[in-house]
Amino acid sequence: MDENDKQNISFQIKKGETSKEIGKKLEEKNIIKSANSFYIHTKINQLGESILAGRFVLNRSMTVPEIIQTISDPAQAEFVITIQEGLTVKDIDAKLVNLGLTNKGEFIEAIKNFKDWQLYSFLDQETLSKLSIPLEGYIYPDTYFLDPENFDPNELIYKALDNFEQKFSPHQEKIKKHSYNEIVTMASIIENEVFGEEDRKKVSGIFWKRLENNWAIGADATLLYISDDRKITAEDLNIDSPYNTRKNLGLPPGPISNPSIESIEAAMYPEESEYWFYLTTLDTGKVIYSKSNEEHNANRAKYL
Repeated sequence: MDENDKQNISFQIKKGETSKEIGKKLEEKNIIKSANSFYIHTKINQLGESILAGRFVLNRSMTVPEIIQTISDPAQAEFVITIQEGLTVKDIDAKLVNLGLTNKGEFIEAIKNFKDWQLYSFLDQETLSKLSIPLEGYIYPDTYFLDPENFDPNELIYKALDNFEQKFSPHQEKIKKHSYNEIVTMASIIENEVFGEEDRKKVSGIFWKRLENNWAIGADATLLYISDDRKITAEDLNIDSPYNTRKNLGLPPGPISNPSIESIEAAMYPEESEYWFYLTTLDTGKVIYSKSNEEHNANRAKYL
């Protein structure tokens, strides 16, 4: 399009996109002049099937054949995976399978076989290695670019742990009252219970206050973690599991999701309040706080 414009442009092709859709995106980014010409070229030369999903580096000096050659070359592709806040390792495993990078359970197995505990000071090997999914909570939520040709699940594990270290290290020395694992575990619960900085810190204060007063945390998110269908039944409330924080005292053995640094900060810096209870409305997601069980039950009848 412009033989003198060699500035790199990041271009992403999603799995399942057609030649027409790719051509349209190329035109919208002003990488090519005509989406139709791109489509016709791929059709005539039967090149559509060779185009790969992934992220590619292109520039406006490239011809259509050069672009097609690049986006058909596994060595020049990167896959993009976005790990949202609050996802579990099982969720991430499913994402990798969906991208076609791994087989089901392969990422989970790599997590279970992790050996380089000494590389990361925030990892409590004695505690975490006993869990069914040892690194839950520490696969930091972010967008990662992966090599689809030679992808190894450990590549993502180390990238995510390095990212966690970068985000968490400024806070490490400030944690005095609790262990790192307790903070990350609490953060993972907060992440899945409420949204927004203010509510996270307030709910954090409620949870810590309950723990300190020998109350059960009573967080549904911990039970959902061990539920296959992510639903809670009346029977589930009586499950004898350390993840049933309605029945058992204390924190669960480890994190129940991979939290953001915002939730970690909420766990570290809880807001004291007069509240002991809260609920989230079904329609707007607003958090309603209560000082007593009677007030909480009245709010449940009103909002739920």
